[in-house]
Amino acid sequence: MGALVKGLFALVSLIIVIVTLVVFIFSEGLLVEDILGVVMAWLVLVILLLVLWNYRGLKIKISDESLFVNFGRFDKKSFLLKDISSCKKTKSFGRYLGVGVRVGLDGSIAYTTSFASAVEVTPKEGRVFVFSSKNPDRVCEIIKQRKAN
Repeated sequence: MGALVKGLFALVSLIIVIVTLVVFIFSEGLLVEDILGVVMAWLVLVILLLVLWNYRGLKIKISDESLFVNFGRFDKKSFLLKDISSCKKTKSFGRYLGVGVRVGLDGSIAYTTSFASAVEVTPKEGRVFVFSSKNPDRVCEIIKQRKAN
């Protein structure tokens, strides 16, 4: 996952912890509303940490016959290599304006973890699929090699 996303998660988590400590230290008598607010803040923190843990990175696997991309526990995508018509390096930021599981204006689907380079896979049928990679040229090269065999 990109440093910016990790930094934002850390910043939000730190703010929740600091606000909680301030509420407990400086309040003279905790009201039900105060306790409810703290519980809600910690619930948000737990949800954010679960999301961070689930979407901490992509797992890319290229076998002799298939391309598998797993993004967390729930988002998985696979293609038979013979069904891929093209593979190329692209940028995901301008097209998807964020990280996570995204849908482009053109109907494409993206699994992005950073604003850096990505791989664009165009299947013979279906939606274009984009996923983040530190080495998109190498990923496309491997796909082309495996398709040729």
